[in-house]
Amino acid sequence: MVGIKVQSPYEASVIQIGELSLESGKKLKNVQIAYERVGSKEAPVILVCHALTGNQFAVGTEQNPGWWSGLIGPDKAINTQEFQVITMNVIGGCDGSTGPLTIDPDTGNSYRANFPFVSVRDMVHAQYLALKKLKIDHVKAIIGGSLGGMQVLEWGVLYPDFMDTLIPLAVTPYLSDYAIAYNLIARLAIIHDPAWNQGNYLSNEQIHGLKIARMVGMVTYRSAELFNARFQRAQKEDWGIHHYETTFEVESYLRYQGEKLAKRFDANSYLYLLKAMDLFDLGKGRGNWQTALEVVKASIVAIGFKGDLLYPPKELAKLVEHYQQLGGKGKFYEVDTQFGHDGFLVEFEKWSHLVKEGIYGIH
Repeated sequence: MVGIKVQSPYEASVIQIGELSLESGKKLKNVQIAYERVGSKEAPVILVCHALTGNQFAVGTEQNPGWWSGLIGPDKAINTQEFQVITMNVIGGCDGSTGPLTIDPDTGNSYRANFPFVSVRDMVHAQYLALKKLKIDHVKAIIGGSLGGMQVLEWGVLYPDFMDTLIPLAVTPYLSDYAIAYNLIARLAIIHDPAWNQGNYLSNEQIHGLKIARMVGMVTYRSAELFNARFQRAQKEDWGIHHYETTFEVESYLRYQGEKLAKRFDANSYLYLLKAMDLFDLGKGRGNWQTALEVVKASIVAIGFKGDLLYPPKELAKLVEHYQQLGGKGKFYEVDTQFGHDGFLVEFEKWSHLVKEGIYGIH
């Protein structure tokens, strides 16, 4: 019937992958990966990799739409009537995969700050093992932005025969010193908050440092033009009453974002994932990122976003240009937006067609 979209099969579950050897040399026991799977299990697979505070619910449900529901679904750019879409919560996360909240089998208590440090490569290895458990040996495409984009690039190097197309968004071949500097501020805000208590906090929402870390992040994720155009120095309360006042609307917005994150995201996971991002360098142990690209076989469709402070589009363009020089099939696009880094989460009408073209090989 015209106008009615057929709902795709939906599954949200966990899968056990056993012991996982980490890049640090340590091992995690009894590892589980939480995932969302949408679409027919007979259809080609699109693997989605999430960003720092994302999770496996990229598509979500009609009642609770996921963070990429504007991109994925029936008749959307990633069509769940043609593909099955799988998204996994990364190890170190806090939405069902093994992380700081998980019970350590050796102690019977939550790992908390005793969780081992994990890397982006560890995340990819865990996803690979999970897909093998799901009896998936090849995927049509792998897509993700920011921390998700880091995973996409590592997938191409670690398992070059596993996919046809890589679609990294809002990412660079390594995390810049500028981005690492902001991550440091965020980490220090958390660990120097007495409520963090060496990772043994009673309530996540009592850690004001986590809220501040989120505020810092929000300022870097979007452009100055967007903030200025949106708020225009609009006032919420009077000025000059006390130091706790929230005079301007922009202050109210940032406070709200901090409170919102503290209600849903674990502070220890936030710290571990920031450290994983800091470590990310596609060329680490491989000479350099240019050399690392030599083993990649998939097509690369890369998308950067104008005004991205943390992951300058020109750096992603250089990656694609070098891949082309190596004989690889690649294309780079820059999206004109005021949203900066957060461009990969909004304004789908500006760039979703590029994703679709990349999946179908029209580039």
